Amino acid sequence: MSASTTASTDFEAIKARQQGTWSSGDYAVIGTTLQLTGELLCEAVDVAAGERVLDVAAGNGNATLAAARRGCEVTASDYVPALLDGARARATSEGLTIDVREADAEALPFADGTFDAALSTFGVMFTPNQAQAATELLRVCRPGGRVGLTNWTPEGFIGQMFKIVGRYAPPPAGLHSPLEWGTEDRLAELFGTGVRSLDAQRRNFVFRYRSPEDWLETFRTYYGPTHKAFGALDDAGQVAFAQDLLSLANEHNTSETGALRISSEYLEVVAVKAG
Repeated sequence: MSASTTASTDFEAIKARQQGTWSSGDYAVIGTTLQLTGELLCEAVDVAAGERVLDVAAGNGNATLAAARRGCEVTASDYVPALLDGARARATSEGLTIDVREADAEALPFADGTFDAALSTFGVMFTPNQAQAATELLRVCRPGGRVGLTNWTPEGFIGQMFKIVGRYAPPPAGLHSPLEWGTEDRLAELFGTGVRSLDAQRRNFVFRYRSPEDWLETFRTYYGPTHKAFGALDDAGQVAFAQDLLSLANEHNTSETGALRISSEYLEVVAVKAG
């Protein structure tokens, strides 16, 4: 993507459409199943009790809850208020105290160096202006603070699912793919000299559903990108889209019981801010 293309890209309009996408369906139904990734990320970042932690594009709060369980002072931020309401309710049910702030990941409403760590589980990777989002993650961290991320890789199951989604609902022109956050080369470009170290480990999350058809119906109903894509297609398009997704699920399914068990690769990232 050229500099001129970047300059002419209407990020605000794209962001408004994306906000509508993530507000559709009910991401919490999907997000809650990913809780393990938030726990593992907090261990990788080695958050300590009493540290100030920001969860960016927090969804319904997987990394938020993981950090709060470890005694951190946590703020969850997202641009979908309903998801933050869910994060707050989850914290209350566990007797945990968190702060929530409706916020754009590309314009975080916090002073420089406010936090000891900034986390995001499968969230910030979907921002349209990737460079700006990376800049904000570093800006709100203190020098020596940590940025911890989980990002789907292009090669993994969810990465391949998004490539199918893109065939039926092409993304706006002029954007880097969200899946680039799941590559070490792109992370090095995004964070550059702003970090003194960047460690990326490939991990796998296992999706478990009653059947491939149950997985498809859940993602069709609740997961914003697939929910919106189905809604934009005519009947024939919906049938073809569903068949392609189901074929992908069957191809990757390793269950021998008739259920669905799919291992999906993601990149677990821990970067330490320079300074």
